[in-house]
Amino acid sequence: MSRLRDRDSDGDCGWFEGHMLRRVGDGSETSFWFDRWLGEVPFCVRLRWLFDLTENKFMTVANLFSVDSEQWGDLWRWRRNLWQWEEEMLMERRTLLLDVFLSPNVSDRWVWLPDPSDGYTVRGAYNLLTSQDRSGEASTSDLVWHNQVSVFAWRLLLDRLPTKTNLIHRRVLSSDMSLCVAGCGQPETAQHLFSMCDTFGSLWHMMRDWIGCCGVDADNISDHFLQFTYLTGGANSRRSFLQLIWLLCAWVVWNERNNCLFNNVVTPTSAY
Repeated sequence: MSRLRDRDSDGDCGWFEGHMLRRVGDGSETSFWFDRWLGEVPFCVRLRWLFDLTENKFMTVANLFSVDSEQWGDLWRWRRNLWQWEEEMLMERRTLLLDVFLSPNVSDRWVWLPDPSDGYTVRGAYNLLTSQDRSGEASTSDLVWHNQVSVFAWRLLLDRLPTKTNLIHRRVLSSDMSLCVAGCGQPETAQHLFSMCDTFGSLWHMMRDWIGCCGVDADNISDHFLQFTYLTGGANSRRSFLQLIWLLCAWVVWNERNNCLFNNVVTPTSAY
């Protein structure tokens, strides 16, 4: 249960947690601050300034409603006396709880929002994932262009880089010049060069080992980007970090490919 409450400092939750909601019965097993039980955002994010001040961060909903509302402040145990404006804001926030009623002898439970009646199933989660809009260019572009323009990444995701197969398609190279510069004997497509090549593709295994995550490389570049970006979950801070790592790795692969092709210089993967 505690794993469902894991979240980072900016309040972001993972994909799975984002589809879960805590249904309160007697409130004895529901965290007042950390669980999403009243609204779409947990109170540790919704009332962050109060959360930072309280010393009782692990109280349950049942703990709070076990006393009269006039004693709620005593139960929260503030680290200091609240200022006047904080007292006034607290009174306003208390109105959020006025319509909450607990049900004695009824256990709290998790609710899978996509299917509240039947609950979570692996098949249901799979259908939800595969039914979401995964139009590669749109979703990956949103991530790539999130912080800064990356023309290289944009061209890569649209398969517009001058790989050998693309140059053959444009009649710049002859058809007998398609082999990967790494000497692996395979045609140099973007998919092969950046994910499947035994030489250049091994960089992704090294990066996952460094990050401490497991995974396999997707054949499609857009899927590869999305999969790598969400290796550690859906938090914005982690996604931004992994986006940068992915772009840097792809840029290294492309530069090393060009260095090998035009300068006949081969750099060992371990030196990247």
